[in-house]
Amino acid sequence: MTKILVIDDEANIRLLYKEELQDEGYEVALAANAEEALKAIETAEPDLITLDIKMPGMNGIELLRKLKEDKKDIPVIICSAYGAYKQDFQVWASEAYVVKSADLQELKTTIKEVLDAS
Repeated sequence: MTKILVIDDEANIRLLYKEELQDEGYEVALAANAEEALKAIETAEPDLITLDIKMPGMNGIELLRKLKEDKKDIPVIICSAYGAYKQDFQVWASEAYVVKSADLQELKTTIKEVLDAS
């Protein structure tokens, strides 16, 4: 079963993503910040990561940089409420960028496309 790690500081977003992605047949692990995420990556060994940008402590862009140095093989999808970050060259290291929405269809489609390509 494909494992997805959802990294977001908002509990309601984590739970929504978990429910929706489990309904799609994925196994889902959750992390509220970069520190939790780094531990979860070691234990859960995810096949794909969804990553929020605005988080306390190490933000998503800093974590993305670290992941691409240490775990180059795990695809990362940035999920941010802020479309403006899409223009930031630092997020280009991610496989995709999805603006958060109440409708998770774009995220689900993007996850499938990224997994199919890897």
